[in-house]
Amino acid sequence: MCCSNELSEKKYNELDEFIKLQGSSKSQLIAILHKAQEIFGYLPKEVQMFVAEKLNLPYSKVYGVVTFYSFFSTTAKGKYVINVCTGTACFVRGAGEVLEEFEKKLGIHEGETTADGKFTIDTLRCVGACGLAPVVSVNGKVYGHFNRKDVDRLIQEYVE
Repeated sequence: MCCSNELSEKKYNELDEFIKLQGSSKSQLIAILHKAQEIFGYLPKEVQMFVAEKLNLPYSKVYGVVTFYSFFSTTAKGKYVINVCTGTACFVRGAGEVLEEFEKKLGIHEGETTADGKFTIDTLRCVGACGLAPVVSVNGKVYGHFNRKDVDRLIQEYVE
């Protein structure tokens, strides 16, 4: 347990330093939350409360921002976050079938994480790459012209 506490302390110290670099400015709340999510992987209540305290903001204000923007997550994600674009161009070109295939192969649904913590499936509305539709991204790496036959290959790429 000691090591995980030390790791947590190290993460909180890193976030604290970032907040100080921002001048502890309330106007930097979104940038600070982005950094916090980068450090912790998600924004649990404890991290939100830490940010609120450091910026002298009510917790409700921080929570409101976290829950308003879809980029922020209050639950832990897998090591590899698979995002299937479901915007109009991607959807009409088969994104729904791609999503179904990921769910079938990984045994989870959108918004869920595999039991081993390796994969999370999410959707997003548009990545701005409509010419490559349908689009899938894994931890920010974009794969265009994706179809359900590509699902096994992509999963294997990240399993190995």
